[in-house]
Amino acid sequence: MTTPDALHRSGFACFVGRPNTGKSTLTNALVGSKVAITSSKPQTTRHAIRGIVHRDDAQLIIVDTPGLHRPRTLLGQRLNDVVRATWSEVDVVGFCVPADERIGPGDRFIATELVKLSRHTPVIGVVTKTDLVSRQRIADQLVALQDVMEFADIVPVSAVDDFQMSTLADLLIARLPEGPQLYPDGELTDEPEAVLIAELIREAALEGVRDELPHSIAVTVEEILPREGRDDLLDIYANLYVERDSQKGIVLGHKGERLRTVGMTARRHIAALLGSKIYLHLHVKVAKDWQRDPRQLRRLGF
Repeated sequence: MTTPDALHRSGFACFVGRPNTGKSTLTNALVGSKVAITSSKPQTTRHAIRGIVHRDDAQLIIVDTPGLHRPRTLLGQRLNDVVRATWSEVDVVGFCVPADERIGPGDRFIATELVKLSRHTPVIGVVTKTDLVSRQRIADQLVALQDVMEFADIVPVSAVDDFQMSTLADLLIARLPEGPQLYPDGELTDEPEAVLIAELIREAALEGVRDELPHSIAVTVEEILPREGRDDLLDIYANLYVERDSQKGIVLGHKGERLRTVGMTARRHIAALLGSKIYLHLHVKVAKDWQRDPRQLRRLGF
């Protein structure tokens, strides 16, 4: 336990980078629990999700943000706004670049913005996904990243292999201000349950779809109700939105088979999250071109 005289740090960090650079996977690994959904599809993250790392000497709140990208829709513009608003308010930023991809224009664009930020907020370079490449490739990527901008520190990590994850936590925590706990012990996120449930459903729906469909999927949770006469079962009613009738058919699958698979996968994760048996009522609806419609974006929580 921390003694009264021991230094305790608390504050906020965020990971930034292009889409699909491993930011959500890093967040989950550091928190030790699934608080942010992950997928092989770019631009999976759509909200700033806060995950909380508890240590005797510190409390680190990691804000998982969407990938910064060149927006093609109003939704894309709003996601970029979320990123910039977040990194302007945190104590330290981790700039994520995957080890298995060469540094490109997208990385350099983000770096030009971070250079301005680094005048008052430390930026740590993070080479992710080191489990996918050789040691030589990791070394080459570290050298290449040094040329992008001046970092407070640079560290290679792998969330899959737990390689240098504790080192990354130490580097982030060292940049936090001295202060007391901001959240109670044991709390892993401050996100409402409905938001986490909707994200788990969307994660399940993303698997196995391709082309533009991943970006067209949105989920809202309408109700979470205890089953009448049962104290061990929750009924969850959720809507899964797409932009066109043809997309609805893809999500449903032949005779509804694909939607049943989505429901089974999501139900398993939601039950683990809530610690309760659940019955998931999923409905697929069409919200035409919702990514470009301000009114529909507001209704869907963006």
